[in-house]
Amino acid sequence: MISKFIGRQKELSLLEDEWNKTNARLIILYGRRRIGKTRLITEFTSGKNGIFYFAEDTSPHIQITRLQEKIAEFTRDEVLRTLEIKDWDQLFGYLAKNCPTERFYLAIDEFSYLIRNDKSILSTLQKYWDTSLSTSNICIILSGSMLGLMSEMVLSHASPLYGRRSRDILLEGLSFSDSKQFLNMPFQETLQTYMILGGVPEYLLKASEYTDITNFVEKEFLDKFGYFHREPYFIISQEFKELKTYFSILNSIAFGNTKPTEIANFVGIDARKIYPYLENLIRLGFVERRASILGNQKKGIYLIKDPVFDFWFNFVFKHKEEIEKGVFRISNDAMSRFFGKRFEIFVEQEIIHHLIPDFQKMGRWWHKGEEIDVLALNEVQKEVAFFECKWQEVDMKRSKNILTDLKRKAALVKWHNNERRELYGIIGKKINQKEKLREMGYLVFDLEDLMSLNKFEFQHPTRMN
Repeated sequence: MISKFIGRQKELSLLEDEWNKTNARLIILYGRRRIGKTRLITEFTSGKNGIFYFAEDTSPHIQITRLQEKIAEFTRDEVLRTLEIKDWDQLFGYLAKNCPTERFYLAIDEFSYLIRNDKSILSTLQKYWDTSLSTSNICIILSGSMLGLMSEMVLSHASPLYGRRSRDILLEGLSFSDSKQFLNMPFQETLQTYMILGGVPEYLLKASEYTDITNFVEKEFLDKFGYFHREPYFIISQEFKELKTYFSILNSIAFGNTKPTEIANFVGIDARKIYPYLENLIRLGFVERRASILGNQKKGIYLIKDPVFDFWFNFVFKHKEEIEKGVFRISNDAMSRFFGKRFEIFVEQEIIHHLIPDFQKMGRWWHKGEEIDVLALNEVQKEVAFFECKWQEVDMKRSKNILTDLKRKAALVKWHNNERRELYGIIGKKINQKEKLREMGYLVFDLEDLMSLNKFEFQHPTRMN
């Protein structure tokens, strides 16, 4: 079990900045389940004076009583423990009248449970914030995992708390550089595990119990008692009521249906009615809409963004009957295709900007059946870089064929065609004779290069006219 705190330095710095302000602060911290909100709050509040309350999905009466006990413990008020407090108004009224003069925090973890069981807490908190708490020394942190509820009830214009928060922080996954510190596998398998799990600390902790990815996948995904065997179901059921529709949409995308009409036909609903469902999935980070860089931004496709959902819908949900019978095994070809897809995403999001840091815009390009895995633009210098990503071993002959085809496709990209400078490269699992390719002026990197560098600190490449 990893005990040390990994990453989150920017988020910790933001929280410390808020803490060091001279007036009251109201911070909204939100993010998906298991992303590390509780651990971040614990790390931030360590050594500070205040109240940390972890809410549960239970009745308002029980929630009020438990928070009452926490406040009584903090204020050392034995009388408060004996009072019969029936509503949030009484409890926050007491806190407002008994605020310490020195800086203190009130951290309510899983605040979304309180809202779901009693929405009046929002207006009550607004009332006491406006009348007294905003002029006190309190630093309030409201944390929640139910993203839909937090967005609609806490962050939206309609929320009683709108305009009162000092800062909101959406906590997302850790980078690979931080995530790999959790794992005890060879580098390639560490990267593969990251491409399956993303940077979710709780998931990485589970993976840290294993020393190879094959055993991890078989025990935790493909076993009906595994940790991840039903995880996406729990997450979706927490956010949505129409489970069958949302599951069908995600399953459709996993099958390769990326256009709204294709998804709607698969699900069996009118194409015009599919968009609200897709928007909800995007808002909660499960799905993303991608458009071709330099292409018509109105003509986008929909992809599963969350790597656990992507893996789960491709290999668990799709084969649930065989898994229940204990006869399913993932083929090497199927795993290679999955990692090939996720490797492109990994390269675009976490590698390219280290290779060519002065390029401001990057993304995938496609047009009329032609695709380029990663295209990057330096709009200041009118430079364009073209990359192909290969999750495989590539020999010299194959590399030359890839680069030749890449140049052919590059000629189809309309962007400063007569005056631009061009770079070409391959990023793969293993590239043979890569030094020779580099001598020829190409950008060539494989896992050996990534493994030998701590934070992907590549030298700037040679440019080609």
